[in-house]
Amino acid sequence: MTIADPGVIEPDAFAELICDWCLDIRERDYVLVFTTMLAPSLVRAVHRELITRGAWPPGLRISPPGLAEDFYRLASEELLDNFAPLELAEVEQADAYLRIDAPHNTRALAGVDPVTLARAARARAPIQEIRLGKRWCGTLWPTPALAQQAGMSEDDYASFLARALFLDRPDPIAAWRALSDRQQRIADRLTTATEIRIEADGTDLRLRVDGRSWVNSDGRRNMPSGEVFTGPLEDSATGTIRFTIPSSPGGVAVEDVTLTFEDGKVTRATAARGQAYLDAALATDPGARFLGELGIGTNTGIDRATGSILLDEKMAGTVHLALGRSYPETGGLNASALHWDLICDLRDGGRLTADGEPIQIS
Repeated sequence: MTIADPGVIEPDAFAELICDWCLDIRERDYVLVFTTMLAPSLVRAVHRELITRGAWPPGLRISPPGLAEDFYRLASEELLDNFAPLELAEVEQADAYLRIDAPHNTRALAGVDPVTLARAARARAPIQEIRLGKRWCGTLWPTPALAQQAGMSEDDYASFLARALFLDRPDPIAAWRALSDRQQRIADRLTTATEIRIEADGTDLRLRVDGRSWVNSDGRRNMPSGEVFTGPLEDSATGTIRFTIPSSPGGVAVEDVTLTFEDGKVTRATAARGQAYLDAALATDPGARFLGELGIGTNTGIDRATGSILLDEKMAGTVHLALGRSYPETGGLNASALHWDLICDLRDGGRLTADGEPIQIS
């Protein structure tokens, strides 16, 4: 494998990583690929890699800018509360699913009523459940909008992303394998834990995790990845946590969220920005006020917040909690159409402990 200058993401190397490490592509696989018009070089490289492996050419769903905004603003109640049967059938027949985020505008949905976004998410929950049961990977391709959101030049952002993906390493797959080994040691250590405590400025939260499984997220689903996660006991969250890293779900800016939990349920929720979205998300369904995930970030190639949840939740020295849906492989039972990761930075005096013992995560 040849890697170009570290400031440039080489599409063939990236596609090879996706097909080999992330999706484990096999002969005769059919892969659905969802992206925008801004990632043609990566889409073509993935197309070549699939054919080389004897897989079918992918089913491409490439969205021009504006389609999502049009849907949410123009759709009737019937369209918001349902989905096309053919879409469900296609997901059921696919062997794998790849989403490449390459936005033209990271704030494209900022003007859409958060209640509408939550309503459509509830309707599409059956499709999402089937996707999550397949081999799947969510990744991203550098665009001017992502660079601007991160506060970087386009070249600097591409270089940053190459480091996050380990595509600046001589052998990216070997680098991901080494991270996997390191994360497995953390997961093994936490397997016997009963209580996790998160402490930071404005934060003192306790969660129980006894009997739950810890998953080593090593790039086979999210790329880049770098986290270990579990599903906390649904009625266990007690205390308050402040999420100082901004979040942009659906392109809506949400900043400085503070949540208070009693017996696992959010009883108070404030945001310095994006309160309407926060309120609507918590009202998605009964499970939206409970936690579905506790994750610990380990990726040292991600050293700053960029406004992209996919990246920021993997940052070494952070933890994240997801409101809503649990991942069944953790033993989590919470059901919801929502899964929203919120990130707490522990790098400046914060602490994560398991049954009173500090856990080193950076």
